[in-house]
Amino acid sequence: MPTRHTADSELRLRLDALKARDLYRRRAVQDAPQQPCAIVDGRPMLSFCGNDYLGLANHPEVIAALRQGAERWGVGSGAAHLVSGHSRAHQALEEALAEFTARPRALLFSTGYMANLGVITALAGRGDSVYQDRLNHASLLDGALLSRANLRRYPHTDAATLGRLIGEGPARLIVTDGVFSMDGDLAPLPALAPIARAAGAWLMVDDAHGLGVLGRNGRGSLDRFGLDSEAVPILMGTLGKAFGTFGAFVAGSEDLIETLIQSARSYIYTTATPPALAEATLASLRIAARDDWRRERLGVLIAQFRAGAEQLGLALADSQTPIQPLLAGSAARALRWSAALGEAGILVGAIRPPTVPEGTARLRITLSAAHSEADVERLLAALARLPVESQ
Repeated sequence: MPTRHTADSELRLRLDALKARDLYRRRAVQDAPQQPCAIVDGRPMLSFCGNDYLGLANHPEVIAALRQGAERWGVGSGAAHLVSGHSRAHQALEEALAEFTARPRALLFSTGYMANLGVITALAGRGDSVYQDRLNHASLLDGALLSRANLRRYPHTDAATLGRLIGEGPARLIVTDGVFSMDGDLAPLPALAPIARAAGAWLMVDDAHGLGVLGRNGRGSLDRFGLDSEAVPILMGTLGKAFGTFGAFVAGSEDLIETLIQSARSYIYTTATPPALAEATLASLRIAARDDWRRERLGVLIAQFRAGAEQLGLALADSQTPIQPLLAGSAARALRWSAALGEAGILVGAIRPPTVPEGTARLRITLSAAHSEADVERLLAALARLPVESQ
């Protein structure tokens, strides 16, 4: 058994190795609400790296709903949903989310990570096969590993290869992001749905980055493709991105939700989120569905940014969503680019392995309806001044 001193030395070696490979991560301290005009470590910055796509995280109606909810419900929920923590506010939000997604029921989870772990481990186990896109979010991959099912990964967005793989053996679940968080591209859902149907497998879509942004009234990737609950039986969505609050949910059939209530360990054994937060999310959900201009504005800003980047000869990914990655290749180059933008007062984080595959480090530029055209022009001007050797 190593001494504490020896164990700490081993940890220090691991940390030093990360630094040597340009993979060490540091936290920046925010001194302002989530919004384009950020204050980071006491310095004013223009932020292009959050997920507040609709600009609702600091919306006065959402803030007022949170305040009023705290006055009515207090702060903490006090217990898990199945003990005494499930309030009328939680129930109302679940009903609103079910209506928003056009599904019989919805179930709240504390985070998207916990929702994905809960669903996959409740529905798959030893002897089952779970098929996942190679670039799925870590929580989806971890859910399959935790379930002890056979995890099989198909090449990114390659439905044809998925079909061939499933032909080699039975499938329990096919799982994909709706919008891929680091690339901004969409899963080929119209091609995946018939494959799942033919295999007798559930198709599960994590639409964390599509809900609020895509489809009619922000109903997400499924609505954009015209897919219903029969085509995609399991939908997971998060509330801390386009909706601007916190938490997650799963929407689906009556039997699916009841099964999760009875079997999803990450739901059963965790304290419910604060009821006041549910009240705030109800307000943000109404705004997201109501304010189509926010999505229209995003479209304008995305087009402006991509046109400007093309003129600069920048290597963007093929994304029509608010996620606009600028590929750097090496982790060192991504860090240099991020630092150069920081010197210009612009906050864009360097995304490096293991978040993305080796050799695909990038700047993950994200746009919000709260940005202005002048903000985007300022970003483009800063990108034009990136170190020549790094381009």
